[in-house]
Amino acid sequence: MDYKVDHIGIAVNHLKTSIPLYERLLGASCYKTEQVPSEAVDTAFFLQNGAKIELLESLDPNGPIAKFIAKKGEGLHHIAFEVPDIFAEMERLKKEGFALLNEAPKMGADNKLVCFVHPKDAGGVLIELCQTKK
Repeated sequence: MDYKVDHIGIAVNHLKTSIPLYERLLGASCYKTEQVPSEAVDTAFFLQNGAKIELLESLDPNGPIAKFIAKKGEGLHHIAFEVPDIFAEMERLKKEGFALLNEAPKMGADNKLVCFVHPKDAGGVLIELCQTKK
């Protein structure tokens, strides 16, 4: 399976302070913000030479991003790969013995269906599979 990197997700405490920081760091403006209820996050996107960076701020003190930050601090949260058929790829990965964090794809940011592979099965890295919703 050929995976294309779609974006890199970075967990942050506050978009209000992180957006200006990344605008200065990347020399690029945030081109989009979006709330993602399925993940209880607010997101902000940057595009730098074709690479997307997604900042994630938790909307829920008990949500996955808040728990991640409490345990590890702000920083790299996940790498997302675009797949042509998320349902087929989820089945393939299950047959290969990978644990998925959700049984069915759910709606994520940027008009994408998403599913996560448990980091214990991916060398400690949280992997997101995503497919643009048609």
